[in-house]
Amino acid sequence: MITDDQRPPVPSGGAFPLPSATPAEDTEQLAAAATAEPDRPNVSKTFITLLALGVFGIYLAFVTPIAISLAIRVNALAPENPEYLGLLLGLGSLAALMLSPLGGQLSDRTRSRFGRRRPWIFGGTLVGLVGLLVMAVSPAVSGLAIGWIIAQVGLNQAVNTLGTVQADKLPEHQRGKVGAITGFATMVAPVVGSVVGGMVADQPFLLFLAPGAVAMLFVLVFIGYYKDADSRGLTFDEPLTARLLISKYVFNPRRYPDYSWNWLGRFLFFFGLTLNTSYTAFFFSERLDIPVDQIGGTIATVGGLGIIGTIVGVFAGGFLSDKLRRRKPFVLGAGVAFGLGALLMVVAPGFELLLVGSLLCNLSIGVFSAVDQALFLDVLPERDTEAGRFINLTQLANISAQAVAPLVAAVALALLTVEDRYAIIYAAAAVFTVAGGLVILKVKAVR
Repeated sequence: MITDDQRPPVPSGGAFPLPSATPAEDTEQLAAAATAEPDRPNVSKTFITLLALGVFGIYLAFVTPIAISLAIRVNALAPENPEYLGLLLGLGSLAALMLSPLGGQLSDRTRSRFGRRRPWIFGGTLVGLVGLLVMAVSPAVSGLAIGWIIAQVGLNQAVNTLGTVQADKLPEHQRGKVGAITGFATMVAPVVGSVVGGMVADQPFLLFLAPGAVAMLFVLVFIGYYKDADSRGLTFDEPLTARLLISKYVFNPRRYPDYSWNWLGRFLFFFGLTLNTSYTAFFFSERLDIPVDQIGGTIATVGGLGIIGTIVGVFAGGFLSDKLRRRKPFVLGAGVAFGLGALLMVVAPGFELLLVGSLLCNLSIGVFSAVDQALFLDVLPERDTEAGRFINLTQLANISAQAVAPLVAAVALALLTVEDRYAIIYAAAAVFTVAGGLVILKVKAVR
């Protein structure tokens, strides 16, 4: 972000470590919250429904390649090199990590008769569809890589802009509910994608383009309904320069302490979550004394039941947090409950307790996903001028945690010499998720 003198130094090591807010800063935050502008008007049920369909469509196009399509094509084009799949996924994530903050900033500054957000929702989806087409026609793994980078950058921008629309339009008392509904859409999408992918596994065009066509259809319906304000008259205090763009890839925690604590809490929770899920097959194999290549059925059973737990958590957490006008207890509870679930799995002597621990973890994921989305919208800085920038910076907490955690786990497993190495990884996951919940208590402007 820009400090008072408009020329901030880039902090070494990123935006952290975080400072503790002084009493004066705490008072200023609470006063600002108390004197904030009147809340936004309620959005309609039609808006929420079409928004959820748009999120579902983009996630369907986005996660189907991750869940099944890329694996099928890599196996067909390079059966001797399954490691190519990890490389492709990593390259796509890296491209999205580098470019999504740029897209958010440009969205904030877009001047058009269609408003600031609609061009980026449509354009991102269209770019994603082009990337999916490249993958569908590619005769080589290199083409898959190019197509996936294009697709992930475009679809990531589209879904992040839908998140920015929520920041633009949702009143505080609807954020938990809408977070629950859109969160449910993101959970259903991988299931539908896997089913569709399995049905058309031998038809590359349908494998990639059918989910893309659904995404474009639902996006067109949403942007046809959503009337974004004409932004051609927008003016800005500073010209758009390369230096300004780069400076906005970081933010000043002292100026935005609530947002910063939420960013850190989200990073810690997803770091722990990723530690927990990265080696699930190996952990279950070790605990149940079943070979890794035969553990798939058990993992599928646990995962299927886990989806139910996650959905229950999403709706219970999202709707209750709106009704009670409380966010922090739910986020803290989710972090602690996930930690307890992970520790229960560590000490579980058999499948039954492993299943209970996994269900508790999945319930916690649902609560955290819905309520923390509402919480970060509550504390989003510069909502009227830089919502796109800060929405995309928030997503970096998820992406960076999911990128770093598997690497940390791999190094730890290589260094550990004890017999029960995976249990240590699960115990570490518990520590990080609980820490993520505790950090949220530092947020002052939200209860």
